[in-house]
Amino acid sequence: MTPKEPARVKLSNETLANLPETIARPVYDRGALSPGIVHIGLGNFHRAHQAWYLHRLMQQGEALDWAIIGAGVRPYDEAQRRRLAAQDHLTTLIELDPSGTRAEVIGPMIDYLPVTEGNGPLIDCMAAPEIRIVSLTVTEGGYYIDPAGGGLDTEHPDIRHDAAHPETPRTAFGAMVAALKRRRAAGLGAFAGQSCDNLQGNGAILRRTVVSLARLSDPGLADWIDANASFPDAMVDCIVPATGEKERALAAALGIDDLVPVSHENFRQWVIEDDFCAGRPDWDRAGAQFSDDVHGYEMQKIRILNAGHQIIAAPAEVLGIETIAEAMADARIRTLYRRVATQEIAPHVVPVAGMSPTEYIDLIERRFANPAIVDTVRRVAFDGSSRHPGFLLPTLRDALATGAPVEGLALVEALWARMCQGTREDGSRIAPNDPWWDSLTAVAETARTRPRAWLEMRRIYGDLADAGIFARAFETWLAKIWQDGVAPAIDGYLAR
Repeated sequence: MTPKEPARVKLSNETLANLPETIARPVYDRGALSPGIVHIGLGNFHRAHQAWYLHRLMQQGEALDWAIIGAGVRPYDEAQRRRLAAQDHLTTLIELDPSGTRAEVIGPMIDYLPVTEGNGPLIDCMAAPEIRIVSLTVTEGGYYIDPAGGGLDTEHPDIRHDAAHPETPRTAFGAMVAALKRRRAAGLGAFAGQSCDNLQGNGAILRRTVVSLARLSDPGLADWIDANASFPDAMVDCIVPATGEKERALAAALGIDDLVPVSHENFRQWVIEDDFCAGRPDWDRAGAQFSDDVHGYEMQKIRILNAGHQIIAAPAEVLGIETIAEAMADARIRTLYRRVATQEIAPHVVPVAGMSPTEYIDLIERRFANPAIVDTVRRVAFDGSSRHPGFLLPTLRDALATGAPVEGLALVEALWARMCQGTREDGSRIAPNDPWWDSLTAVAETARTRPRAWLEMRRIYGDLADAGIFARAFETWLAKIWQDGVAPAIDGYLAR
């Protein structure tokens, strides 16, 4: 006989007591929570990571005045708001591990602001005195960084709009500026802005973005923000796949009717600079780490894990491999990752307390290979035009500056160029997967016969087309990929 599927409990405050006994749930009174944090960009990662740490504190009876209010600034965020509101902003977290599946329901989020043009509700909320932290997960490409100089891209239409219309901004950063202006006028202190995105020095980048944007419309306000607000650096880490029918089916099999469950690996890390101008929860009591060396942890994670994802994703996509675990099961791709990470990345990564770069590579290799995590190659490969400059090219520049090897890094960039041409080796089409996909595809097609055209995208590569050793290696690898295929090109590198 087929085992009977448990009756599903539609997730809500009223039904928490009806959940299966195996499902952990909040023991705190959610009705007694009060807000302290606004989080902008409320996707899966935030709920599996920062919200989980806060939930753990609340389970201990602490931080009950630090509840989260979710927010978004784009029209598509409204759909997520409605789904979460329908279940009282509760989330089912499903931990996927080869040893078994475990689940819990968390409840530190108590509201999700309406998404409106001009972001009025968001500005009102952030201007309220009880809000002491505004955190963000808006992706690495969401900070309006000028690719030429590294500062704020003041020519971007969104930034130009916010500078001209600071009371009705389009961006999260414009909304933060507007809220901070109101707080200054009301005699309130500033809040802390906390980036939770994979950027080296993410706190400094957030400060630069907010202060630079404020300076375009109100230099005095910019000075006040710079002097009074704080922007702590942080390194965040947990592999969290996108939610689809598989994840909803997992929740259903556990007896929970959740519109937006989140699956995740059994690993989390959060290293935070202790610089919060208006106070903070004691996240360290829930397993986070406060450190004066966030930069070292960021470098290790971004250059080995995040860059590692890009090393794996491009060849896997071209070869038609669907998940990261499946890519790591391919001996050729796994060895490519190991060789590039060990020989060409690790020498430019500083050790941190308790973890050498080589030990970290071992850890990441195991995590990537977890077959229980169905993390798609497509998700990992998304927005390569931001991720390659952020994750791989800093190491490449360090290697060039010291005369270190770059053959593997050149091959990785050539594999990405091949992927962006938009077809797999079996002839199937790769669906658009980058905000700049159309232009990337056009340049990748040109690069089939003139490889250096790819490196001439200054927005991504800057002056690297002029770095002879790297440029020549890139041209050789891309020509070989198109002539012989991805596998022979990787074999050629591994045989060196």
